Amino acid sequence: MSKNLYDNVCEEKLFAELFKKHAQELHNFIYYKYGEHISPRDKVQEAFIKLWDNCKKVPLQKTKSFLFTIANNLSLNQLKHDKVKLKFQQEDHKNYTNQSPEFILEEKEYLQKYQKALANLTEPQRVAFLLNRVEGKKHKEIAALLGISRKAVEKRIYGALEKLRKEIEGI
Repeated sequence: MSKNLYDNVCEEKLFAELFKKHAQELHNFIYYKYGEHISPRDKVQEAFIKLWDNCKKVPLQKTKSFLFTIANNLSLNQLKHDKVKLKFQQEDHKNYTNQSPEFILEEKEYLQKYQKALANLTEPQRVAFLLNRVEGKKHKEIAALLGISRKAVEKRIYGALEKLRKEIEGI
């Protein structure tokens, strides 16, 4: 009666021997069937990783077929993925929005007004305002960062807001 060899594949010595015995042949199989662009070395490594993960389920007699099946499936999956990427690259990606040209123009003009108004703020006001509104820092954090009181930060931010409201219409 033959001995059941399920557990032997999990032994490191035997697994290393299986790698030495089948790795090159598996690499050549993938390389000749699909080419270098599929990365046959990676597929061999992934197949052996799957064998190690399933070593208790795969009998010793079926390790070779298991490895070749896994590597072949991985390669086919890679080809399918490459085909999807190629199809996406070939599609005409439309570079338009649902926004009207008037809205886009107004947005650009508003941005220019905003940048000009920011430039007209004093340095302390601009720093405090940008730390608060752009970086999202709280008044207490800004005060600690700049080494000033919280009230001074509030005064700078509110002063900046007043100047911005005066210079930019519609805020």
